[in-house]
Amino acid sequence: MVEWITSEAVVEYEAAVSFMESRAAAIAAGQAPECIWLLEHPPLYTAGTSARIEDLTDPDRFPVYPSNRGGQYTYHGPGQRVIYVMLDVGRRGRDVRRFVQDLEAWVILTLSEFNLTGHIRDGRVGVWVERPDKPRRADGLLAEDKIAAIGIRLRKWVSFHGISINVEPDLSHFNGIVPCGIQEHGVTSLVDLGLPITLEDVDVALKRSFSAVFEQTPL
Repeated sequence: MVEWITSEAVVEYEAAVSFMESRAAAIAAGQAPECIWLLEHPPLYTAGTSARIEDLTDPDRFPVYPSNRGGQYTYHGPGQRVIYVMLDVGRRGRDVRRFVQDLEAWVILTLSEFNLTGHIRDGRVGVWVERPDKPRRADGLLAEDKIAAIGIRLRKWVSFHGISINVEPDLSHFNGIVPCGIQEHGVTSLVDLGLPITLEDVDVALKRSFSAVFEQTPL
């Protein structure tokens, strides 16, 4: 069984990391159930293990936290649903690549509940949506914006960190970084796409979609 936790108030980043590390250790030791934590952070940037300092274009804008998750710079803040995923990957086949693909599939299935099609692109981590309302790219393809980021860490085959889905964040806050090191594509949100969706709506869709991907029944 998977325990679901939803925090109503914003959670400071360092407190979240401390909780995740403790919970992941307890899961690995068989002392606690797996856990999905839904929350928001105050405005901040995190630097993953592949972050390049030149991608932090406004270092004084918000606090910047080094992170032991994979990936580069990302933004967290109000209006963004952060989903911290503490799952036993060892019990789920010990296939990290497959696990990341399952996380991507979970996001895509969640977005589909709002009649939105998410895409995975080679060389671009996260989930993307096509923007027919924007000028086409130089290669003639539709413009694409990022709507969800994914970055995880494993310790003793238990995952932590996870996913962020842009519901209604202040998109200008992404301007202080090159999100995930990708300059040629933008960032969007569900509300920016014209969908009147709340964090609570996304939470319901996440819980409904979870068991279809991970074959588990959430608490």
